[in-house]
Amino acid sequence: MYDRFTRESMEIIAVSQEEAEEWRHSYVGTEHLLLAFLKIKESDVYRFLASQDVTYDKVAALLEEEKGRGDVRLSAEDLEPTPRLKRVMKISFEEARRAGLNTIRPEHLLMGMLREGEGTGAALLEQLELDLNKTRGYFLPPGGPGMPVRAPRRGPQQQKRDLSEYGRNLVEEAAAGKLDPVIGRDEEMERIIQTLTRRKKNNPALIGESGVGKTAIVEGLAQKIASGDVPMILRSKEILELDMASVVAGTKYRGEFEQRLKALIDKVAESDNVILFIDELQTVVGAGGAEGAIDASSILKPPLASGAIQCIGTATPDEYRKSVEKDPALKRRFKTIYVEEPSVEETVKILGALRSRYEKHHGVKIDDEALYQAARLSDRYVTDQFLPDKAIDVIDETAARIKLQSTLVPDEVREMMEKVDDLDELEHSAVAAQNYEEAARLRDRKGELIAEIETLSETAYAGNDLHATDRDIAQMVAMWTGVPIGHVQEEETARMIHMEEKIHERLIAQGEAVDAVSRSIRRAYAGVKNPKRPVGVFMFLGPTGVGKTELSKTLAEFLFGDEDALIRVDMSEYMERFAVSRLTGAPPGYVGYEEAGELTEKVRHRPYSVILFDEIEKAHRDVFNILLQVMEDGILTDSQGRRVDFRNTVLIMTSN
Repeated sequence: MYDRFTRESMEIIAVSQEEAEEWRHSYVGTEHLLLAFLKIKESDVYRFLASQDVTYDKVAALLEEEKGRGDVRLSAEDLEPTPRLKRVMKISFEEARRAGLNTIRPEHLLMGMLREGEGTGAALLEQLELDLNKTRGYFLPPGGPGMPVRAPRRGPQQQKRDLSEYGRNLVEEAAAGKLDPVIGRDEEMERIIQTLTRRKKNNPALIGESGVGKTAIVEGLAQKIASGDVPMILRSKEILELDMASVVAGTKYRGEFEQRLKALIDKVAESDNVILFIDELQTVVGAGGAEGAIDASSILKPPLASGAIQCIGTATPDEYRKSVEKDPALKRRFKTIYVEEPSVEETVKILGALRSRYEKHHGVKIDDEALYQAARLSDRYVTDQFLPDKAIDVIDETAARIKLQSTLVPDEVREMMEKVDDLDELEHSAVAAQNYEEAARLRDRKGELIAEIETLSETAYAGNDLHATDRDIAQMVAMWTGVPIGHVQEEETARMIHMEEKIHERLIAQGEAVDAVSRSIRRAYAGVKNPKRPVGVFMFLGPTGVGKTELSKTLAEFLFGDEDALIRVDMSEYMERFAVSRLTGAPPGYVGYEEAGELTEKVRHRPYSVILFDEIEKAHRDVFNILLQVMEDGILTDSQGRRVDFRNTVLIMTSN
């Protein structure tokens, strides 16, 4: 039965054992449970008992008169509950079911104690003039004792079917165990709960970059509601994730969309216990808005303003700014809650909670070190996504790759299968030629090969215990980013020490330049550099043909494993002022605005590269302003508002 208790209830039971130990009793009874209620001041039960003037000191004084202290010295773990306390727990589960819950909360334990009525705890409460009706009147909604707390949620089945047409019920899915566990995010969850319990503007909007866990936070709230681990005012709530595409689908004629959405809002307002959840809040702006019609946001604003419905929305900062903030009336209805990217340590905890689900799905065991490396390496090398989503993607794809490789047929088995096919054709030819002796020999040989194939297959797959290790994670990150696996795994120390020798294997002479570049690169990879700046910034000077470009190509091959990691920008093409915008893209209103910048787009797709600005003296002076920002901050914003990361690049400028 203990698996049905909420965390708060388990804490109260643990404290009741401690109380029994402190009073030196040989058992845990209802009186100790009552004392535990009065020890935990954060619970709703404590607040209720305090409002009825039931205090720890009063109960302790009455218990001292009634039974006194014992003389038994047992630890809390060795004390067993009395049969009466076990009966109280059983009744408390009935009280929880009566309230429409599958989990036992502290108030159900209190009502179970009073309903059982014969224990010491109930007798003490009777002396303090507290009865079952008064308790139910506090914890249950208006309508008399016994009214189910969550009855409104169940509602008529037809109404639930109507709402389910346009989205999914997250609380029902949470109760069925269909949602992934949510780790951390307690502060954001508390902010949402505070906002939902406000009288006005009780509609939270979660704003954060894609992949930081906005939707997961709402799913975590649904899990809290399903377990009853929320304030009383929210325990009967449902969260309906609205699918705007389902609302718009099939609306061919003017007014049809508005009628459908209005009917949906009326049903939500009538039920009085449904919270709408709109993932990607910007989708309501303009949705269904045809010529002469109004969009979804205009239909939502009046009920949101009056408090007839409640809504939770999510959006990225850019989407929120472009869509919602442009409509001040809509923006005013929501209370913004900013969701930041979790740290590497928090991401490791999140991955640990999700590990069992991915292991079950892929049939691959995931090591602890693999989880840590997935968080650390994705944070370090995958710069265009956000934690924890990118770390989860690395784990998911790594496990899928390992599973796929394990199912591939070994080359030896494949060759044998081809021989079996050849023997089969020869056997048919022998039979057709009435050479039965040869056909029998071929048949026997084919049988031997098939037996060998079965033996080899069993050996290959027997005890095939698949594991995802930190090296598998490093290989996956290397595949994603194009960075050599040795670089990803930090096995670069020996290679960096002999960097000059490696470069001179390809580049002859220029020893002084190679030494200077190597020392600078080594310092950067040792961590002795500003982490916000590029790996290195160099100016190569010298006449044509001395090896400036060749050294750049050699660096690209040495650092990033591929000569193609060199991005060459011919600065003679940027002599005019208007040509400078080609680097980052044309500004709004100009021809080519929709096209990406030539430099920023290449770096965005290949953030680990050597960038060669050839013949820098020919560039317009405005180019230097752009390069100064890259050298100082390691970031450049393109014309689309995207921040491009240059922190993993090497900048080289050449001049005669």
